[in-house]
Amino acid sequence: MNTEQLHSTLERLCNLLRVEARAHGAVDGLLPVQLEALHYLSQCNRYSDTVQGVTEFLGQTKGTVSQTLKVLESRALVRKVPDARDRRLVHLALTPAGRRMVAKVVPARFLEQAVQALPEPGRDALGQGLEALLRAAQRANQGRSFGACKTCRYNERAAGTFRCGLTAEPLSATEVERLCREHRYPAQAAGG
Repeated sequence: MNTEQLHSTLERLCNLLRVEARAHGAVDGLLPVQLEALHYLSQCNRYSDTVQGVTEFLGQTKGTVSQTLKVLESRALVRKVPDARDRRLVHLALTPAGRRMVAKVVPARFLEQAVQALPEPGRDALGQGLEALLRAAQRANQGRSFGACKTCRYNERAAGTFRCGLTAEPLSATEVERLCREHRYPAQAAGG
């Protein structure tokens, strides 16, 4: 498959995902960017559940994200939580209604059905190929990877425990599955 075909295929797939998300969000009066923010907050960790984390992940302006979060907060889908150690820092947490909204919209049911229709080896190869493509594109674009802590070069595992080598803080088994804005793949340079 050449690059033009790949671009076209990925664009069409992403458009299908957006159309389904818009349809679900429209029922509840939410815009796509609001759903994207909810989805991100449902999968990020404690180092990334901030306005800055949402802004970087969505690639939106701080103003757009600020307005998005105001709407989500006014709809009782997101709440602000002051950081226990640094009162200048505010974390964003999904409310139970926010978690229900994400569960209703993500993952796209049609995608789930399409993946299940693939033969088992094809599913694995597709997942691995898309993950490798994403990593290469992020490196080429010098963007943050927003990967799970378990794949991060800073993740230190010993005797069934986890620790972030960047922050020197312990991580739970659940936390290492979540997205982090500080994530770096093992072979990735510190700056990118």
